[in-house]
Amino acid sequence: MKKEKEKIDELIKETLDREEAKFYDQLEEQDLFGKMGGVYKGKLGWLAIIMNIVHLVVFAFFVYCVVQFFNTTDTNLLIKWSSAGFLCLIVMGMLKLFMWMQMDKNDMLRELKRLELQIAALSHKLDK
Repeated sequence: MKKEKEKIDELIKETLDREEAKFYDQLEEQDLFGKMGGVYKGKLGWLAIIMNIVHLVVFAFFVYCVVQFFNTTDTNLLIKWSSAGFLCLIVMGMLKLFMWMQMDKNDMLRELKRLELQIAALSHKLDK
């Protein structure tokens, strides 16, 4: 399967000019850190930064809830601090889920661009 993909990539690069081939090379599969960096670029990069700041604040509050939970002996306060801690865990999970969904969205957009480029190359090849 990998050899077929490499053959297709070579055929596409042959039909493209230098500028398009350079753009096609930028659409290659990224590693995890490249995907995470891609979340901070683009139109919603500012939102990702704010969400990371919120994530750090919620994590600090979670640590505070855990410390307060272990320092109290009153049952009502134990319930309140544990509930607040679980709420923090849920919020942190949702923030991480948003980030992973953004990474997946960027992967989908990259693949759509690759398809568009392949269709354009095929169309250009058929026109000749």
